[in-house]
Amino acid sequence: MRAHAIMRAMETPAGCLRGIGIALFAAMLGACATLRTDVQKPSSTALPAVADTASTRYIAGEVAAHPGQSGFRPLLGNANALMSRVVLADAARHSIDLQYYIFKNDLTGRLLAQRLLAAADRGVRVRILLDDLDISKEDRMLDALDAHPNVEVRLFNPFRFRQRSIVSKAGQFLLEGPRLNRRMHNKAFIVDGMQAIVGGRNIGDAYFDAGDDVHFRDLDVLAIGPVVPQVAAMFDRYWNSDAAFPVTAYSDNEVSDANLATLRDRLLRDARAFKQSDYADVVAEDLPNGPSAERKGAWFWGEAHLAADDPDKVDPAPGVDERRLRHIAPALRRVLDATRSQALLVSPYFIPGDEGVALLTGLVARGASVKVLTNALAATDEPEVHAGYAKYREALLKGGVQLYELKGLRGVTDQRAYGTSSGVSLHAKTMVIDHRRVFVGSMNFDPRSVALNTEMGVIVDSPGLADAIEQFFAHATAPDNAYRVELDHGHLRWTGQDDGKAVEFDHDPGASRLQRAKLRMLRLLPIEGLL
Repeated sequence: MRAHAIMRAMETPAGCLRGIGIALFAAMLGACATLRTDVQKPSSTALPAVADTASTRYIAGEVAAHPGQSGFRPLLGNANALMSRVVLADAARHSIDLQYYIFKNDLTGRLLAQRLLAAADRGVRVRILLDDLDISKEDRMLDALDAHPNVEVRLFNPFRFRQRSIVSKAGQFLLEGPRLNRRMHNKAFIVDGMQAIVGGRNIGDAYFDAGDDVHFRDLDVLAIGPVVPQVAAMFDRYWNSDAAFPVTAYSDNEVSDANLATLRDRLLRDARAFKQSDYADVVAEDLPNGPSAERKGAWFWGEAHLAADDPDKVDPAPGVDERRLRHIAPALRRVLDATRSQALLVSPYFIPGDEGVALLTGLVARGASVKVLTNALAATDEPEVHAGYAKYREALLKGGVQLYELKGLRGVTDQRAYGTSSGVSLHAKTMVIDHRRVFVGSMNFDPRSVALNTEMGVIVDSPGLADAIEQFFAHATAPDNAYRVELDHGHLRWTGQDDGKAVEFDHDPGASRLQRAKLRMLRLLPIEGLL
């Protein structure tokens, strides 16, 4: 937490009470780790891009042949998206920068960690910036990685206390809710300053079709060209911001050579086990269509720029007008507002609000087709968000917006998956306007993305990329994969197909009575601004 934020919290009577509460809470927690705000945080920036390998020389040649344009490759398959990151890490010569909301210590998270460690052993500088919300006290993988001389790990907007029981988290949110409720939702993977992956995926089994939890249907793009330095500069702004702290800032950090050696042994064992797993076979099937940069004709070219929130969005300094900070939402609104013929929106957490309803129905009134894909109640992993969306369905439909809700079934994805998961949930965030302008990033169409979280994404003018995303949309909204939501004499109706046979429902399909009752109760709560 910033020093000035601590001081500001004590400037009012309410702040004093909050400060006293924090002190009492700290005393109650006793010996739990605390965040030291006086630690050294040396600034660093992206290393210059150097084309000194066959792959990077090829990229440099392709970029030179398309002046002013960036190249993009959509990463639609989850296993392919994992291997794209692995192959980039293995090919890195100078630097790897990662920025994620979630980095799980699971099968795929440890696989990627092993590749990052191997890159660091080769002399590659590795910077890892993670939001602190999902980091547990028991997860020492980050501490161990940070012990490597070529690896540095920082946590964004960290909790003051590292003890992460439910009671601890609830207590800290109670005392510092306005700050802790704002999270870094950005997702970027940058290698050698020449290639970057941006989009909706975090790092973890659910995003790469591994494990037993629900698998996310997601979307990233691999980018080359002028947009990559923009992504790198954004990473630097967050890395050097007041809200980013070294993982060593916690008083109980266990950064040591011994822990690094232990982690190295474990990651090597995991890597050997991975090679023998069924999931390795799933991944291998995707390799022929994988991330080789030299594959001819693999890039969609177009003018592109990065849209991203300012890191100070999470905790503006005293006297700073938040309206003067960089925000992604106005940039996306301008893109949407320029729609002439068609707008396709994909947002797993979709809460348009009255303003969003007016915007989308206004486009329809001007003669445009507007289609939205989000999660069905049975597919969502955030039922309270679905409650926020459900209240706007009728207004959107009356205004001519076409709504589709992804089914929560394994068959929705065309990927071979590993594990016992029987469900899938939408997690992609993308938009296609007039068959040429495309957004791919981390931002949902909801109040949290607009006002609370930091977000990022690329805006691209490329008919080729637009066509690829439109095919993704068409497959996801096919009757076997999604329900079409319509109004029938003032009542909601869901239509689709199950095993090729037409089906129709007058309530949220696939959801239990308990889920529907919970949805009705959640709709009564005044929490939309937090969703």
